[in-house]
Amino acid sequence: MKPTSRLALQLLFTVGLVGGNALAQAQTFMLESPDLKSGAFDNKHVLNGFGCNGQNVSPALEWSGAPKDTKSFAVLVHDPDAPTGGAGWWHWVVFNIPASTTKLPKGAGKADGSGMPAGAASGVTDFGSPGYGGPCPPEGDKPHRYIFTVYALKTDTLDVPKGATASLVGFIVNANAIGKATLTGMYGRTK
Repeated sequence: MKPTSRLALQLLFTVGLVGGNALAQAQTFMLESPDLKSGAFDNKHVLNGFGCNGQNVSPALEWSGAPKDTKSFAVLVHDPDAPTGGAGWWHWVVFNIPASTTKLPKGAGKADGSGMPAGAASGVTDFGSPGYGGPCPPEGDKPHRYIFTVYALKTDTLDVPKGATASLVGFIVNANAIGKATLTGMYGRTK
């Protein structure tokens, strides 16, 4: 075997070990929802507005296996399929969730924050207000993906400017993330 081939194999093996180790660690951090078991939303969690007649109740979320150095959590919900010219749509933005928290009950996403753990803060969604905003894609679009992500953060609190956009909160969250777990729900409307 040529020395360059041997070096390439060694590099692949080393990257595989490192990448595999990181992957194994990432797989221990899990996010689940008893309300989205089939990956589909029922009407309870769909928006009540924009032509949809749901109840706009945030689904329960439960996570486990967060990195040991986690000091707080953030939960972001994004629809990358929204017809916004590539920006997607932010449906829920919550940060400064205490590290002792491992679940949010159904309905925790109330706009006034009363359903969240003490100390948690809500950011402004693309609906223009804080709190959970359920799915409501345009009629006739293919079903959209709603990606729920819980981020484990390396800081107790994030210094987020008042009135920050969801994208700015997402940037700050990602800059402080030491792990993340995702769950994807699907929802579509026929014409």
